[in-house]
Parts: sequence; C-alpha cells; structure tokens
Amino acid sequence: MTKRKRYILLAVVLLALPFMLVQMLTSKKAVAVVHSTITKPATKPDPNPFITQLLTDYESKIDSLVDESNTPGAAIAIVFDSTIIFIKGFGVKTIGTHDVVDVHTVFRLASVSKCFASFLTGILVEDSVLQWNDNVLKYLPSFSLQSNEATQKLTLAHVLSHTTGLPYHTYTNMVEEGEGITTLLNRLKDVALSSRVGEEYSYQNVAFSIIGEVMKSATGKGYDTLLQEKVFTPLEMKDASVNYSSLIANPNHATPYLIKKGNAVPTHITDTYYNVAPAGGVNASISDMANWMVALLGNTKNVISSQTLTTLYTPLIKANSKNRNYGRVHRISKSYYGLGWRVLHYPNDTVVYHGGYVNGYRSEVAVNPKSRMAICVLTNAPGTLADNAIPVFYNLLYNKQDSIQAWEDRQRKHNQKITLP
Repeated sequence: MTKRKRYILLAVVLLALPFMLVQMLTSKKAVAVVHSTITKPATKPDPNPFITQLLTDYESKIDSLVDESNTPGAAIAIVFDSTIIFIKGFGVKTIGTHDVVDVHTVFRLASVSKCFASFLTGILVEDSVLQWNDNVLKYLPSFSLQSNEATQKLTLAHVLSHTTGLPYHTYTNMVEEGEGITTLLNRLKDVALSSRVGEEYSYQNVAFSIIGEVMKSATGKGYDTLLQEKVFTPLEMKDASVNYSSLIANPNHATPYLIKKGNAVPTHITDTYYNVAPAGGVNASISDMANWMVALLGNTKNVISSQTLTTLYTPLIKANSKNRNYGRVHRISKSYYGLGWRVLHYPNDTVVYHGGYVNGYRSEVAVNPKSRMAICVLTNAPGTLADNAIPVFYNLLYNKQDSIQAWEDRQRKHNQKITLP
C-alpha cells in the first residue's frame, strides 16, 4: 500500500470513529431504559364468586316479588364496601306505559329523609358549626316546650333520637294539612309532655324538623341549600332534591300508587311533608342512593368521617321496630333508635336501617357494618316488595357471609404476596 493510500485510510477511520462511539453509547442507554421500566401488566381482580351467586339468587327472588306484589315500579341498589355491585330498575313508572324505571327515576324518600338530616348534622358537627349536645335554645331562643325544665334540657341529640318527651306523632295531622313549620314549632309549647326529655322514644315529624331551623340559625342557609352543598353535590347525587317543585319538574319521576283490593290505583303527588323537610322531604333516584350508601359505609372521608358514622349508628334509646319482616328469619335481640337511624341487634350481627312511606311511595335503606354491605329499595307503591326486599337480601347474605369474607381474606393475602421482580 502506498504512503498516500495509508493516509487516506487513516483519515476515514478517524472520521468514522466519533459516529461509532455515539451509536454504541446510545444503544447501551436505550437498553438500560427498557429494562428499568418493565412492569407486570395490570390485571382486573376476579369477582368474588360468592357475591356473584348472591346477586343472582337475589335478583331471581326480586323478580318473583315484583310479580306477586303488583308493584308497578321499583329500583334497587346494593353496595359492597366502596363498590356499587348491583343497581337496577324494575317495572314501569306509570302503569299502561312502556316508560320503564331506570337508575335515575326519582322517588320520594319519606322518612328515610331523617337519615339525611342526621348525616348533615354530623357533617356540621365535624365543621364545628354544631355539637350533638348543644341546647336547642342556643339557636332558637324563642322555642319552648310546655315545661321550662324540658325546654332548657332539650338538645340536638334528643331531637334526632325522638326523645323530646312529646307524645307520639305530635301534630303529624297538621303536617298533612299543610301547616308551615314556624306555626307547628310554635304550637309545641301547648302540648303536655308524655315523658321527661331523653327518657323515652316517641317518634316525631314536627319535633324532628327542629334540626332544620337550628341549621338555618347556625349557618344563615336554608336546609335545602345546606343539603345540596354538603351532601348532594359532593356525593354526585344529581337527581336529588328537597322540594315538591323539583320532583314535579323532573320528567323522570315515578307515579305513586295506592293498593286497593289488591290492585294498584294511581294517586296524585302531593306537597305534604315538604313543610317538614328534615323529617320527610327528600326526593332521590336509586343512583343517588347508591352513591350515598358508599358514604354510609365510610368511604368518603372528605364528606363525613367513619367516627361520625359510628356516632349516628350508636343506640341511644330502646325503640321497638314495627317492621316484623326484619325479625322473621333471624330473631331480633334488641332494637334501638340512634341519631336518625333504627338499630337492630341480632345474636351475631347488627343492622342499621330506616323505612319511609308517604303519598304512595315506599323506601327502605339498610347498612350492615360487619359485612360492609348496604342496600336500598325504592318503590312507587306499598306492599310485599317494599316490605320484604331487604329482609330477603339479608337472609341470603347471612347464608353466604362467611364464604364471602373467607374469599376476600384469601385474595387480600394473595395480593400481599405478589412482588415485582
């Protein structure tokens, strides 16, 4: 090779060397990046087979109850821990149409509204706006019971637990006649007390609604506004409301029916009980109720804490449950009333629940803290479906509860053992 050719070859090698080095470094870097970002593909957890079977069995029984009860329409939701595992509408909103009940069809909740009143009170207690043992006079200085001693003693907890000392259903007849809340509360001073404050359970609608006036005094906002701001909006209860006009204006509401001689007869929607909104004025769809039940099981700590929920569910006064269906399968040991909730003690379990009836609408909601299950049933007619839908569910759950929990425990242990390489 001539001297000139050797110089040319050396020049080519020197020119190519930087490009070769860059290529080698880039290749090594790319390989390093690929290896450092390898992860296991995400997999959807398998459903609990015992819950799947529970829901299948339950839906079959509900289909039978719908047929047997002549209930025009219903909606049911079930929540397990933080997950809505069942939500469905049954039947129609109006007999003679094909307008089916869906998950956004609105029903009146009647006395299940009381659970929302205590729920909202709990939120305001967390916000340090109210305290459970605050005296009513602190917020309503002109309020009076017949006894000065009783007036001085009455607290918010007494109001929400039906231990005001007033006779059973004081002035409920005037509620149905449309009397305003101010007049109703002013007339309580004329009523002879049937017991000392805090000593006996006596169900109320008028006295229970004292809580709404207390909230208004403490915050400067109406009860409906507070419920919207503190509960409906944060829980995305988009169909819920607390007045007659909102229900009527919503085209997706269920027509109410009365059962006469075994037949469903339509009835007009009235504006009764909206004058005592904390006691009976909430309207909602099953979608709304499902979101609320997620909160009732302690999964929305940004809205309400688990400690406050425990306070709501704590028994305060003995109160016999009139719904015998809850005790037919498993005998109730004791029944109480807490803060806006009935508390049923069974030998090995506890269920908190409330029912409601107004204007042809029936509602039932129940929470089982032990199984982390909650269920709600809404219907547009009274009858065996509304009465039995929740007891039937808890009977099925009782037979599968141990298997459900054992499977959940195995899955939890299995997931804890999985580690990335």
